[in-house]
Amino acid sequence: MNKERILVVEDQADISGLLKIFFTSQGYEVMTAMRGQVALELARKTPPNLALLDVNLPDMTGYDIGKALRSNARTKHIPIIFLTARGEKQDKFIGLGEVQANDYIVKPFDIEEVHMRVRNNLTIAREKSRTHPVTGLPTADLINEELRRLLSDENWSLALVHINGFETFTQVSGSVVGEDVLKFAALLINETINELGEPEDFVGQLVTGPDFLITAMPERIRPIVERIAERFDQEIGLHYGYSDRKRGYIVVKNPDGSERQEPLMTVSIGVLNSSDGPFYDIRELSETVESVRPPINMQDGAAKSVVKFGR
Repeated sequence: MNKERILVVEDQADISGLLKIFFTSQGYEVMTAMRGQVALELARKTPPNLALLDVNLPDMTGYDIGKALRSNARTKHIPIIFLTARGEKQDKFIGLGEVQANDYIVKPFDIEEVHMRVRNNLTIAREKSRTHPVTGLPTADLINEELRRLLSDENWSLALVHINGFETFTQVSGSVVGEDVLKFAALLINETINELGEPEDFVGQLVTGPDFLITAMPERIRPIVERIAERFDQEIGLHYGYSDRKRGYIVVKNPDGSERQEPLMTVSIGVLNSSDGPFYDIRELSETVESVRPPINMQDGAAKSVVKFGR
């Protein structure tokens, strides 16, 4: 069972430690931060499934953290719960109204009540198909919202990143190791966009298949996707054994007992720009970017990641 990830932002070490110990014991992965800038960096690098925020912090308020999460296309979907000593009506109006938090809990708190509210918000997010169960990236409804936004804009780029050989790798190595590859790819893409992109650039993951979707302005998309392809080829070998890396392929047994060679995983990235349109609905847009995605690229007997622009 994949662990859901909670970001706890709390500057009191005893409360932070209590929350981490409790939620870890309940089967969650817990990230902690005592400062707002650290929390935002963690959320951008590895988006959590839910953020649990104190308000009074040394460098910024929890309200500002919440607003920053809501203003970033890659974190705006994350459920936010405030856990704070600030319980005046005006404080709640700011948290629930201006920040659009999902819940507001006033200290002192009952840990079981906090757990119930966390669990309920995570359940709602899952039922709305808003986050991928493995990576926590936006999916389904949120991807459709982003595609509809593109259709109403005049200048955009859309990229579909597909991991070639993922199904075969998972068949040989197991689903748990396969999930590690999805998390690796999600982290790589997020890091690349944090480095080369802007807060409005979007990353999502399709529910079925090892496919990631990126939207950005046309002037940013080329360096982003080329860097993703380059880094994937450089780093994917860490998920293979030494002998597989050295050979450049894995050996797969067929149902009849024979063996075949399959190349190491790569990515194929297809990119559409608004100038490739017009596009009239999100189905046409998603089907077109899928058709643009290039086939596996072999160079000197080894598989290489490849990017294709336009129809």
